[in-house]
Amino acid sequence: MKDKISFSSTAAIGVMLFALFFGAGNLIFPAELGQNAGMNLWPAVIGFLITGVGLPLVGVLAISYSGSNDLQELSSRVHPIYGILFTSLLYLTIGPFFAAPRTGTVAYEVGIMPFISEENSQMVLFIFTFLFFAATLLFSLKPAKIVDNVGKILAPGIVVLLGILLIMVVTQPMGAIESPQEGYRSGAFIQGFLEGYNTMDAIASLVFGIIVIHAIRAMGVTSKNGILRITAKAGGIATVLLAVIYIGIAYLGATSTSTFGIFETGGPVLSSAASYYFGALGSILLAIVIILACLTTSIGLVTANAEFFHKLIPKISYKAFVIFFATITFIIANFGLENIITYSLPVLMFVYPLAIVLMLLAFLSRLFNHARMVYVSAITVTFLISIFDGLKALCESLGIDYFTWMQPVISFYEQILPLYNEGLGWVLPAVIVIVITGVIARVQHLSTARA
Repeated sequence: MKDKISFSSTAAIGVMLFALFFGAGNLIFPAELGQNAGMNLWPAVIGFLITGVGLPLVGVLAISYSGSNDLQELSSRVHPIYGILFTSLLYLTIGPFFAAPRTGTVAYEVGIMPFISEENSQMVLFIFTFLFFAATLLFSLKPAKIVDNVGKILAPGIVVLLGILLIMVVTQPMGAIESPQEGYRSGAFIQGFLEGYNTMDAIASLVFGIIVIHAIRAMGVTSKNGILRITAKAGGIATVLLAVIYIGIAYLGATSTSTFGIFETGGPVLSSAASYYFGALGSILLAIVIILACLTTSIGLVTANAEFFHKLIPKISYKAFVIFFATITFIIANFGLENIITYSLPVLMFVYPLAIVLMLLAFLSRLFNHARMVYVSAITVTFLISIFDGLKALCESLGIDYFTWMQPVISFYEQILPLYNEGLGWVLPAVIVIVITGVIARVQHLSTARA
């Protein structure tokens, strides 16, 4: 049984995974974090790397370690219906509802909009996103070639182009790092941790992990240990590349404030830096980087969604789902980046804790003999807390007061849950429930075995 492949093949899979992860938010959010964190850059970056790099690696490994054929099978350990609902929600979140449209709008706003007048903005957005998602459609119709098309062609171009800009930033900083902004003056680590949610890479890892496993199996590796080992190596390559670029972009943001001031988003930070170092050529260079980065992610998201829903509803062909999701994504993209981000944050505050707990359970599952009781208890407790985190974020995004019926629950959570106001109130309850129910499940198993 084959359990090894060449280093070049492992590297190709690792670069493919990096390219799938590296998209819209990966460019914008680290730059924004760097500007706002200022002198507290490093604790903020460490927090960001945990959720923006560490968790995606954990997610890919969790899928491989669990031995599950896909995310639905893993999440069905809670309940088959939960498996379908959670997996569908996750796919739609990183697909046509939020992440996939964001790839097109970010590519447009950072790469194209600086070159056009404001009055033509909406029309050019329509034309650009039409071409962008048409390209996504064409690549997605041939998923068997995803390693060649994405890993070997597009990703190296991204690394080289962005690397040139970051080398200039390191060797010739734009200015001194200034004082942190509100929110990063105290608790910069937590702020960076939560900012990493916006990349959506941790929840995407539960999807992209399957693409990696399929790619490894296509190279002839079938043993579980072999797949896990290669997944770890390929994931390590992808996450190291991500971490280096995140740190570089965050540093770029931190050194830009004395020259350009504070921008509302990270997009203008990158545009301004490119123009600062390379003039008009820099703007064109950045446009190429943005479009390539976003296109690779868009291809991966549409491909993953079409494969999942075709498997869920076999009567509808894979090709039909690709066309459908590419079309829906194109339509939503034309509502604009601001609206997409506004409505994505509440969903992320709800989904992320559930995804993280599922990853943890995947690694610990053998210790409690895969007992459903542990899965159900941990996910239920996490759900009861994260659903209110999502509702709070929704109210804040819309600029409205919390619903009256929410107030007693939120007050109760604030009094008893550590880190609740930081958005991490679910952590301790989930761990406690896993420990208690895990011990009970193990004792029951030992008692049954002795009997």
